[in-house]
Amino acid sequence: MAVVRSLLFAVLFYSATLLWVLAGIVATLFGRRPTLAVVLSWVGVHRWLTRHVIGITTQVEGAIPSGKLVNPVRGEAELGYTKPVTKNDGKFVTSTMKVKNLSKGAIAGLKIDEFWYDKDGNPVTGSQPFRWKKPLQPGEVIEVVLKSPVNKAMNRNQYKFEHANGKIKPTLLPKL
Repeated sequence: MAVVRSLLFAVLFYSATLLWVLAGIVATLFGRRPTLAVVLSWVGVHRWLTRHVIGITTQVEGAIPSGKLVNPVRGEAELGYTKPVTKNDGKFVTSTMKVKNLSKGAIAGLKIDEFWYDKDGNPVTGSQPFRWKKPLQPGEVIEVVLKSPVNKAMNRNQYKFEHANGKIKPTLLPKL
């Protein structure tokens, strides 16, 4: 019986998929919403077939993201940041700042490093890189915390901002 149900499913599924692909091609001519409607109806048909022909139930978790998708910035991105607040607890120097995406596109793979130098400009220590795993959306503000081990020779620091698709032009802002 399972073989018959599997064969019936395969015939119905691939026949329906062929029709939905053709409908999807036509729907793309009319924009995003009709195309999405075709895709979602194909998913519904697939779920119906698996439940009623094969007998498999499914549970859908999550939702389709709402809103417009924003392409990531390629090349130089603009990022605003507040003056870092630096605290020394004896073991670590912790620098905290807020950053804001000032670009029109999302910033993917944001990475911020802090480097410390002695009086002569020689590097003495630095923080673990801060990495923001999600794309930083246009106008989005996040808090960045950088921890560097204390070194007695520490005199001044410098920050390095970069992202997955290029460089970052940082701009010091009075507040966010």
